[in-house]
Amino acid sequence: MDLRARLADRREPVFLYGTTPPRSGATAAQVNEAAEKLAARVRPLALDGLVVYDIQDESGRTSQPRPFPFIGTVDPRRYAALLRERTGLTPITYKALGGMAEAPWQAWLVESAQADLRVVSVVGRPTSGVRYPLALARAVRLAAEHPARFTVGGVAIAERHTEERSEAARLLAKAVEGCAYFISQTVYHAAPTQRLLREYLRDCRGAGIAPRRIVLTFAPCGREKTLAFLRWLGVNIAPETERELLGAAIGVNVESVSINRDEIDASIDLCHALREVMSAR
Repeated sequence: MDLRARLADRREPVFLYGTTPPRSGATAAQVNEAAEKLAARVRPLALDGLVVYDIQDESGRTSQPRPFPFIGTVDPRRYAALLRERTGLTPITYKALGGMAEAPWQAWLVESAQADLRVVSVVGRPTSGVRYPLALARAVRLAAEHPARFTVGGVAIAERHTEERSEAARLLAKAVEGCAYFISQTVYHAAPTQRLLREYLRDCRGAGIAPRRIVLTFAPCGREKTLAFLRWLGVNIAPETERELLGAAIGVNVESVSINRDEIDASIDLCHALREVMSAR
């Protein structure tokens, strides 16, 4: 079963591995070497696909100083294509909209279709209250209705599911706009994620809508600076974390948020461990 079908099939679990592309300015040889190394690491894993992130400077989201300086990356589509070539796995390619207007977005979709990168996660902007030339809802709808038949995904952030602002309602609205799946922010505190899943399922039943796949993301962290960066991103990290997978249609995405080898290797170990947990459900 290919990744697109698997994401839509509630009976099947989904296992993904997420990574960021090499830094902007990397030579072609360096990008190829990074792809080869990652392919060798993930080859023994029973994965259904890969996730290639598109990072953006989120300094406007908070007044707190960024623990690490922002450094851009090579085009995620370029890296996704290299990884697909070396692993045979379908990549989910993230796209952060930033200040993109509709015409460049349409061009981006055409280019992605030509590269046969048709599973796309669309990411909005980190700063709210700003008027952008292309609304996230419009971007999702354009991708979902494109002749290339993209499978379009979105982001689920349990930490912003509150009494004042329902993330469950946002997921419902995004599904109507065309999102076929959602990938969560990194989970370190089970309770907010449990609540979001529970209330999303409740709202779906109330609306008579089939729940979309929600892929839960996990990442190892072995350094204080990495932990500080995750907190800066808004990840809720409890003193003791639990990982309880509810009865929703879910999947697992293990990501590496670090360039340090020990933390990358730990992400591979985590992938093995979580597959065992999911297999025992």
